[in-house]
Amino acid sequence: MKFYRSFEPGQPIVWEGERMDFVGSVVTGVATLTQMLDDGRTQMVGLLLPSDFLGRPNRDIAAYNAVATTRVVLCCFRRKPFEALMCTTPQVAHRLLEMTLDELDAAREWMLLLGRKTAREKIASFLAIIARREAALHKRDPGGRMRIDLPLTREAMADYLGLTLETVSRQISALKRDGVIELVGKRAVIFPDFARLVGESGNDADGGYPR
Repeated sequence: MKFYRSFEPGQPIVWEGERMDFVGSVVTGVATLTQMLDDGRTQMVGLLLPSDFLGRPNRDIAAYNAVATTRVVLCCFRRKPFEALMCTTPQVAHRLLEMTLDELDAAREWMLLLGRKTAREKIASFLAIIARREAALHKRDPGGRMRIDLPLTREAMADYLGLTLETVSRQISALKRDGVIELVGKRAVIFPDFARLVGESGNDADGGYPR
């Protein structure tokens, strides 16, 4: 029942409302989840990172658009055999429950990020989330000096965080100027002190405006 699919950057994995005959887990790469409003506007509602699960057993219609941001490799399972496997193998159902609860925690964190945080805190929170996921993927604790590759362009970050492109660029420049981050090339970010980044994600003395 298992097979692999690869998607190039910008290639759709599934469209909202489309029938899905598979579920899957991200092996490598990053994809965005979006929903379209009645007036044609699109809202980014989440990210799929390595180990994240796409699709839902017992639901054959996609609830979101999923589009590859980087090259994505997806480990897919045919939906009907996978549903049967869940009924006969409690370990699989238990693991899927854990992943669902992790997704719920991420959604709550994202609600807080969008609803209550300043622009500076949003950027710092986003970077901290990606860093923690990267550390978990490699089974190490985040801390000290760290380096990650951003999974999104600044334009996509703006959509994801509910900010303008100019605000994202301004806040990234401010974090760099203040020594919270270092930039290497277009996508690489270094955190000289991860604890300081975490502090910036929830305690912003300047109200989110560049100093």
